[in-house]
Amino acid sequence: MHVSPELVRGVAEVEVTPRGLRPHRLPAWVREQFPDGQLLSMESQPSGVRVVFRTTANVVELVTHPTRIAYPGAERPRGRIDVYADGRLAVRDPLDGGDRIEVDLTTGQTTFHPGEAHTTTVSGLPPGRHRIEIWLPHNETVELTELRADAPIEPDDATGPLWVHHGSSISHGSNALAPSEIWPAVAARRAGVELRNLGLGGSALVDPFLARVIRDAPADYISVKLGINVVNLDAMRLRAFVPAVHGFLDTIRDGHPEVPLVLISPLFCGVHEDTPGPGAIDPGSIGTGQVRFVATGTPGDVALGRLTLQVVRRELRSLADRRAADKNLHYLDGTTLYGPADAAELPLPDGLHPSPEAHQRIGTRFAEYAFTGAGPFVR
Repeated sequence: MHVSPELVRGVAEVEVTPRGLRPHRLPAWVREQFPDGQLLSMESQPSGVRVVFRTTANVVELVTHPTRIAYPGAERPRGRIDVYADGRLAVRDPLDGGDRIEVDLTTGQTTFHPGEAHTTTVSGLPPGRHRIEIWLPHNETVELTELRADAPIEPDDATGPLWVHHGSSISHGSNALAPSEIWPAVAARRAGVELRNLGLGGSALVDPFLARVIRDAPADYISVKLGINVVNLDAMRLRAFVPAVHGFLDTIRDGHPEVPLVLISPLFCGVHEDTPGPGAIDPGSIGTGQVRFVATGTPGDVALGRLTLQVVRRELRSLADRRAADKNLHYLDGTTLYGPADAAELPLPDGLHPSPEAHQRIGTRFAEYAFTGAGPFVR
């Protein structure tokens, strides 16, 4: 059977294609208003997106057609599909096949290589009615082609509170092992909440259209993690950044005046703590098996209004203090999730993105902060 759109969670919408359904994390009006190649590539990667249903089947198969971007000399592990049965991991399936778009990091030239569909199978389910949750890959675009089972498939009507999160490539899941192990997924699964992940690699740039998306989205809890992309793209000076964040939060509050909202400053990242962007790939690391990122700005340029992570944290804390009348706005210093001591123990493999172990730590810490005790997301 074709995959029914009502089974797909964590999306803005699904696009009907000749193969089936393509999940989109941003609505069509954003993609039409700002058809930036980087943004379109990131929003089409279904980070945090799940196919959820109930069935008495013994065997379930999901057929997908992946499309991935590959960088010769800087290869990354393939995406994976995680299948949970009644809350327990039943299958972790590395993708193979699919289309491949190769991008030469030295010339920018792209080459397209077509491939075959991929089938993910979970079998040996015990008798009874099961809740199946299939986490789609966080780092490859997929089209959902077919969903097969040896018993009827029914929508799962049970939903928990909805948490909407926006952030950068770290929230998107860069360097995480699998889609259910990106840090927002770790936190959401621990807390038992529904996740809509608007982590967009390279695209957490305080864009007004993202604030509008969050404003219009159903949400019981909201968090926004801002700063690292603005620094490593050298996208703003201080004078523009602070009012932009105010406007971003104001727009969200137009739709969610009293929803608990956590403003998260950047995690620790040594290359940008005191050095402005732009960030870049160290050319000497290409072909070594582990690319590394460097900051190309000049330390001391903060006097000219250029941003570093330390400046961003200082300004976001000050901004939150000046919005103290909003009792449901909470500031979280990102270094409490991943700080200098964590970087010494679990270094950023590429100088910018956390390791799989660090994703687990960040997600666990956020869940403990937000969803336990007197946390901002405790009802």
